[in-house]
Amino acid sequence: MKAYVFPGQGAQFTGMGKDLYENSALAKDLFEKANEILGFRITDIMFEGTAEELKETKVTQPAVFLHSVILAKTLGTDFKPEMVAGHSLGEFSALVANGSLSFEDGLKLVSQRALAMQKACEIKPSTMAAVLGLADNVVEEVCASIDGVVVAANYNCPGQLVISGETTAVEAACVAMKEAGAKRALLLPVGGAFHSPMMEPAREELAAAIEATTFSTPICPVYQNVTASAVSDANEIKKNLIIQLTAPVKWTQSVQQMIKDGATLFTEVGPGKVLAGLIGKIDKEVATANA
Repeated sequence: MKAYVFPGQGAQFTGMGKDLYENSALAKDLFEKANEILGFRITDIMFEGTAEELKETKVTQPAVFLHSVILAKTLGTDFKPEMVAGHSLGEFSALVANGSLSFEDGLKLVSQRALAMQKACEIKPSTMAAVLGLADNVVEEVCASIDGVVVAANYNCPGQLVISGETTAVEAACVAMKEAGAKRALLLPVGGAFHSPMMEPAREELAAAIEATTFSTPICPVYQNVTASAVSDANEIKKNLIIQLTAPVKWTQSVQQMIKDGATLFTEVGPGKVLAGLIGKIDKEVATANA
């Protein structure tokens, strides 16, 4: 079975999408439509901007989303997903690709998500850290032993977890992770605690926007971050998407379930090859490709 996966924030690079814009009339139309919807020329930043400009939250999330979704649309009849999944932000790309959301609604939600997350980041000092070389349950136990808010946020692949929370709690957890045998526990260059309780104000803001958006029955199941299981019901998809901002990304579990359910080829749609790399670490036998 063919599975298509969509990357999240961090996959961006200068020049992303430029070849699509120049070589496909459909892509050019969609990029120009996106410029209108967003109210600024995101294409200028994507194609010619600096790494710093691309890192702005209001730019990064829509940019990665646009690259993934427009690339999927240019595949035409070659795009035949039997299941989809996206990592964090990538879940929105996956939901447009499988017909749950329209292109326009998906972009509006991603833009609102980015701005809501930026606001939440400014309320209290918070950050994230990568922990390498520890079992999931050990990471969870260490987080639970720390004073303050710190939780497992991204289950990327066995032995690679990202933790998230208040800056002081994450720093203390990094020290404790190393004492528990982690190969590395290093702070990430992010300005907030994504997928943690610190995102509650953003979740509330985005929930209203998601509730007001029409979701359709998809052409194939989406394996959502929150459940790591196949979902095809529009109302359930909506509910899980609302929870996503404050809940962990169960990427390892999602990929394992997709393989159990028959996935034999994972095609990454978007900038970079991050997910293909993670999938190879989750299961060495399964085939991966890039769109």
